[in-house]
Amino acid sequence: MHIFKNTSYDFLRWRWHAIALSLAIMIAGGVTIWTRGIAKGVEFAGGTVVVEQFEQPVTVQQVREALGQFYPGGGDNAIVQAYGDPSLRMVMIRVGQVGAETGASLSVTAQQVEDALRRGDLGGFNRQGAEIVSATVGRELTNKAVWATVLSLVGILAYISFRFQLSFATGAVVATIHDLGVTLSFLAFFGYDMTLNIIAALLTIAGYSTNDTIVIFDRVRENLRGMRRDSLNDVINVAINQTLGRTIITAGTALFSALALFLFGGDVLHGFAFTLLVGLIAGTYSTVFIAAAIVSFWRGAGPTRAGRHAQAAATTAPQQPTRRSKLQRKARAS
Repeated sequence: MHIFKNTSYDFLRWRWHAIALSLAIMIAGGVTIWTRGIAKGVEFAGGTVVVEQFEQPVTVQQVREALGQFYPGGGDNAIVQAYGDPSLRMVMIRVGQVGAETGASLSVTAQQVEDALRRGDLGGFNRQGAEIVSATVGRELTNKAVWATVLSLVGILAYISFRFQLSFATGAVVATIHDLGVTLSFLAFFGYDMTLNIIAALLTIAGYSTNDTIVIFDRVRENLRGMRRDSLNDVINVAINQTLGRTIITAGTALFSALALFLFGGDVLHGFAFTLLVGLIAGTYSTVFIAAAIVSFWRGAGPTRAGRHAQAAATTAPQQPTRRSKLQRKARAS
């Protein structure tokens, strides 16, 4: 299936504009994270999450007021959110304290939350779910998430260095870091919590972006054999244009799948789907404008190595004497 035929877009012409846009997004994201931070999910921060379904409609503000009056400590560290379909009247409450975690015993913190809701006269309710994670487990999960991300980047660098060259590997790793930075920035902009689902989405993005980059790099390597006298920028542009249809089809299919999860997957998958949406767009964008630009900067925009050797051989090869020069030499000798 061919979407584009014989395209000749000069993608590298816009590499500086793309880099400037990416830097602006990541700087804004860094400022947002520095000032507001990224909220950690219960898996990393530790705490208790309780989901309650009320028999009559209640607002998030009513739940907050009940916790503020009757929960120990005033509920200052409690986070209250509507959960699921509004018609189901469910509310998710997350607090930092961790209660009992042995066997099937109920969390003391969860029980205190429910006592506060009863005293707040919010009507009847039923617990739909609870999750309890200690601070120690949260720190352990945080360390594992960081190491998983770092080791994945090291593995990408080693694999592409072995299969291609260090310049290509560096471009792929920089593009992957770019994707993670842009995605984290948008997570901070929209106030999503950092959960294990989002970590899984970030690692998925890293793998997807690397695969997309390798496809283009493989075409660049093939073109280097037949375009020896062309500049590297021309070789890269041709490779991107040749794989443009494949990139659009692959990215579009994955994007529609992530969009379906975002719209119909429910609150549990909302953050995961949002991360995939941003990451897929950033990954396709970085493959074309960031990874290829790094290779161009690294190796220079002049003729490829094979082309330079051919030009050098042409200039240093001894010139064959012409028929006129032979006649002139005979005339001088006589």
